[in-house]
Amino acid sequence: MDIDLALDHFKQNHRSVLATRRSDGRPQLSPVVHAVGNDGRVLISTRSSAIKARNIERDPRVSICAMNDGFFGKWAQIDGTAVIIALPEAMSLLRFTYSQVAGDHPDWDEYERDMVAQRRVVIAIRPESAGPDVAG
Repeated sequence: MDIDLALDHFKQNHRSVLATRRSDGRPQLSPVVHAVGNDGRVLISTRSSAIKARNIERDPRVSICAMNDGFFGKWAQIDGTAVIIALPEAMSLLRFTYSQVAGDHPDWDEYERDMVAQRRVVIAIRPESAGPDVAG
C-alpha cells in the first residue's frame, strides 16, 4: 500500500492500536486516537509517564493500525519511527491533534492548563512503510 493511501485512511479514521517494543522485545499494544499532521506524521497525545512513551524513548520503531469505527472492514497499518515531543513545543501539536479528532474545544485556555497538569507529550510517527496490499 502506498503511504499516502494509508495516510488518507488515517485521516478519516482516528481509532488505532499502537505497537511499541518492551525492553525484552515483546510488543506493547495500546489503543489510541490519532491525527495526521500537515507534514504527514501520525500524531498521538499521551502522558509523559505512559509506558508507550518510555518504550519509544528506548526504541523508536513503531507500528500503528487504524480501523474504522465499525471495527470490521477497511484498515491500514503504518510502520515508522517515532519521536516524543514535550511541552512547551508540543502544545500546538496537542491542540491540532485534539481539533482533528474532536473538533473545536470550548475553552482552549482550560485545555492548555490540563495538558500541562497532565504532563502531556506528542508521539509523532514518521511513516516508512504501509500496508496491507491485499485483503485477507
